[in-house]
Amino acid sequence: MNFSTPKKAALAALMTSVILARGTSFAGTWRQNHPRRVQVNGRLENQNDRVRNGVRDDQLTRGQARQIHSEDRDIRDQERLYARDHNGHISKGEEHLLDQQENSVSKQIYDERH
Repeated sequence: MNFSTPKKAALAALMTSVILARGTSFAGTWRQNHPRRVQVNGRLENQNDRVRNGVRDDQLTRGQARQIHSEDRDIRDQERLYARDHNGHISKGEEHLLDQQENSVSKQIYDERH
């Protein structure tokens, strides 16, 4: 097929609108507040606060904090992949796996009780 410049422009515009429309509908799944996602992400936020407190109180070095944040980002990325595969939700089994990963990271973080 040999497309003229106006046809190429129209085709490019159509493809762009399709991509944007798909992106918009996909973004909507991230706004859903599925209870298991809320629980997992709430723990990640709590751990982030604990890391900041640990650095502030000299219980963690900045290098340790970077490593922990990196591990937490990996957990959040995995949670998003699970949610993408299930229309914005995660299963009980997936939540359990993510919780186990969070427990492992949590042990590396400054303990607020000390």
